[in-house]
Amino acid sequence: MTTITVPLGERAYDIVVEAGALRHFVELCADLPLPVEVAVLSNQSVGPLLADALCEQLQASGRRVLSFNAPDGEVHKSLEWVGRAYDALAEWGLTRGGVIVAVGGGVVGDWAGCVAATWMRGVRLVQVPTTLLAMVDSSVGGKTGINHPRAKNLVGAFYQPSRVVIDPLCLQTLPPRELRAGLAEVIKYGVIADADFFVWLEEHIEAALRLDAETLERIIARCCQIKADVVGEDEREDDAIGRRAILNYGHTVGHAIEATAGYGEFLHGEAIAVGMTVAARLAIVAGVMESGAGRDLLARQTRLFERAGLPTQMPADHDFDRLWQAMTLDKKARGNKVNFVLPLRLGEVRRAENITMDEVRLAIAE
Repeated sequence: MTTITVPLGERAYDIVVEAGALRHFVELCADLPLPVEVAVLSNQSVGPLLADALCEQLQASGRRVLSFNAPDGEVHKSLEWVGRAYDALAEWGLTRGGVIVAVGGGVVGDWAGCVAATWMRGVRLVQVPTTLLAMVDSSVGGKTGINHPRAKNLVGAFYQPSRVVIDPLCLQTLPPRELRAGLAEVIKYGVIADADFFVWLEEHIEAALRLDAETLERIIARCCQIKADVVGEDEREDDAIGRRAILNYGHTVGHAIEATAGYGEFLHGEAIAVGMTVAARLAIVAGVMESGAGRDLLARQTRLFERAGLPTQMPADHDFDRLWQAMTLDKKARGNKVNFVLPLRLGEVRRAENITMDEVRLAIAE
């Protein structure tokens, strides 16, 4: 078992990574401790596979348990399904002393986290991510949110969980496309913060795709450690610090692709892979990287995406004007400026605020 602490003072919490962790979930949360009232929020795909067994374990420990499943898919990360969860919690009677357990991928974690942050002004939250993307990224750091038709994650709150319990065995139930999508965020960590990790991924990406247990546990632990370090330094993406902004590499364009293509058309990781490709091109176009070094980074990043089975090209029917409008609504925008995170070299990125619309258009067109 690997335990990683997110260092946030009074709000610090542990990420537990262990194969088979869900089999003794109650024990792993004994020091919290888990209250008598537990609401398990999941979706209709993950519920029967994983959440139902967790509910039975909680009931066997003497707890009163609510199970509530939303439909699967990004389109249901919405105000409607936040409202339906509120209705279920109200009818069942979850009090401020209860806890919400989010069991699922990034969509479930964001949606259930938003519910936890706002139900009775906030109840405790435990994240149980079941996809690779959620394990290495969205379950850690306290970002919760739901989508608006005009932009992704436009409504939400920073709300830290009390614990994150990661069981890599859950990935055995994951569709191959979802596994590949998760590798986009994994590759991102190598580009933004750890060149040695990127090189290691170049050597082990096929083992990850084969669900090699040792490879996956190392990937999850390293990504979680990087994110814990970043969040510990900059919890709320504070402009005065700017550290957390590096996690947005590829997300400005990626989120715009998701919003304009229609939520669910692209998986999040697929859109981020395209967004990272555009960001690497943009670093060359804008002169952030010298052309030679930039082309080398772009080529290595693209090859790794292709080996992972991820897209690197914009949708053929994309509308630049709609994409740009979505980017200006992105939470990373400030005033009338669209901020980008661009690579300086492998393992290091920085925020760029003086990028023009024409430079973005050129990078997308390449």
